[in-house]
Amino acid sequence: MKLSELLTPLGFSAPGIEVDAIIQSTIDAGPNTLFVCIKGLAADGHELAPKAYEKGCRAFIAEHPLALPADALCFFVPDSRAALASLAATWYHNPSRRLAVVGVTGTKGKTTTAELLAKILCDNGIPAGYIGTNGISYGDKHFPTANTTPDPLTLQKALFDMAECGMKAAIIEVSSQAIVQHRVDGINFSALLFTNFYPDHIGVGEHPDLASYQAAKHKLFAEFEAETILYNADDPAAREIVFPNLAKSLFACSTEDESTDFFAKNICFTKDNGLPGLSMTLLAKGETADCKLSLPGMYNAKNALLAAACAKAVFGVSLSDAAKSLAHASVTGRAEWILLSSGAHAVIDYAHNGESLRQLLLTLREYRPERLICLFGSVGGRTQIRRQELGEVAASLSDLAILTSDNPGEEDPTAILLDIANAFVGSPTPYKIIPDRREAILYAVRELKKGDILVLAGKGQETYQLIGKEKIPFSEREILKEADEAMKVSK
Repeated sequence: MKLSELLTPLGFSAPGIEVDAIIQSTIDAGPNTLFVCIKGLAADGHELAPKAYEKGCRAFIAEHPLALPADALCFFVPDSRAALASLAATWYHNPSRRLAVVGVTGTKGKTTTAELLAKILCDNGIPAGYIGTNGISYGDKHFPTANTTPDPLTLQKALFDMAECGMKAAIIEVSSQAIVQHRVDGINFSALLFTNFYPDHIGVGEHPDLASYQAAKHKLFAEFEAETILYNADDPAAREIVFPNLAKSLFACSTEDESTDFFAKNICFTKDNGLPGLSMTLLAKGETADCKLSLPGMYNAKNALLAAACAKAVFGVSLSDAAKSLAHASVTGRAEWILLSSGAHAVIDYAHNGESLRQLLLTLREYRPERLICLFGSVGGRTQIRRQELGEVAASLSDLAILTSDNPGEEDPTAILLDIANAFVGSPTPYKIIPDRREAILYAVRELKKGDILVLAGKGQETYQLIGKEKIPFSEREILKEADEAMKVSK
């Protein structure tokens, strides 16, 4: 693509030289590349520009002057991240205009709501792709992602590929960081969904305070034009975040207020072949449908309602057809149940903050386990408030807690666990510290008895551990299988 074509939407007149790639890293630098200087936590692209120049790059987007020779073409913008989003959309020919794109945001429930919606659409003749915490999926293709919402180049390429492969819709999880960092700028949203809002994501590398976090969520609804917005009207922060907005159609969803546009009632916790789930009745004006869900918890009833409501309001899928899809839907890393030979159950879930863990454990209590054993840790480099909240929840709602590593990164794993252990002071709940997560899982399985539920919280869909700067392959499912086979042999 010509440099002039790329830069016209940014308001620049540029030479018609050929550009082969838009890059953010000096690793990819070379002749005919356009280097976008992004300032991150670990490095500043402005300082790395000379290295890109040495490798042959001659075109640069930056926020301030660069120490480069006179033959470098430098274009200065107020925000390089916003510029990158524009460049990415132009490079891939604005693929969101070829798809019905739905953005799902909220503190919790993004993955479940987005995946359920994608499944409903696919089951009802509307090919849909998914982009979020669980990766990028469309048709028979699946790719991992580094972030819940990928960088603009990855995101726009995924949308382009989806359109080329015949997808009609794309469901994207939109994180607060993605909004602040302009990752979704340039995307034409057909609809936006709001799940809920809780205190989280506050600290170094995230948001400075709760008000900033809430403002980021609000920005999506206030500044992005979408034909339709659907929101969880039961959340106290919903009106502040969602209103005012630019949508032509607005739909409230509730499990508490029958006067809303979409409502779920008669919500009951169920068991099907020993596995927990929900039954409920979905209602919209002029339509009612009974619905079963293989995911437990009131929060999943709200997630499923939002998905079914969006499928009907935006895509015309009836509630009854949506309910048929939900009856056999599952989400990787979200309340995955595994029956062990001891007669106990293991549950793999992504719950990685205090509120998510609280809701999960309260839900599992409804199924009356003999013992509820919670195995968890906390990510390195994050606020200690999260560790305190996780510890307090486990201390109050579990019968035994096993504190172990999550993704410690470059922080001392034992130091993280000691931070969590502070929350158990004065609590009658016993806990054990086993920093090695594999050893912790093996220990837990050996301790299980019939009727127990073991919760493996925090990793969910992840198939690695971040230790130091290295991602180590790590599968809780494989370790559970290994531990269970060992128990069979020992008997």
